[in-house]
Amino acid sequence: MEDYTYHFDPENEAVLGAHMLEVCPSIAGNRPRIEVHPLGIGGKAPPARLVFDAASGPAVLATLVDLGDRFRMIVNEIEAVKIEDVAPKGSASLPKLPVARALWRPYPSLRDASECWIIAGGAHHSVYTNAPDAEYFRDWAEMSGVEFVLIGRDARPARLRDELRWAEAYWRGR
Repeated sequence: MEDYTYHFDPENEAVLGAHMLEVCPSIAGNRPRIEVHPLGIGGKAPPARLVFDAASGPAVLATLVDLGDRFRMIVNEIEAVKIEDVAPKGSASLPKLPVARALWRPYPSLRDASECWIIAGGAHHSVYTNAPDAEYFRDWAEMSGVEFVLIGRDARPARLRDELRWAEAYWRGR
């Protein structure tokens, strides 16, 4: 998944995530359609792609980044919402975006989640899932010896900066 666009309405902020080909239909909230559209890059034949909206409900975004001396897994807890709950009337079908897509509200807010993601070194592409929760990823990271950063309801950028400084000392001492 990747962030496609942001809805900055302070009363209804959200992120529209999308990707052309690599999104698993297990997150679909409706029956996926197979459509063929020109790719516009690479000079290849138009690919068949799945087109659907993700199911609403709790979900997470996760990414794994290489810091040189260790790996860091960053997980943001989110709430997936229906596109029609945010989009202006008549535009919810998104006919100009024929791909798999998900609309979500990140915790604790779009502003703070974005800042925390950047501070932690979050990647442009992420894994989007509504199956395992953040604790699943935390457990995996711990078993794998990977640093874990959670951006959840209580996340605050200033506090995360401090936590990352402390984590740096911890990981260097290992």
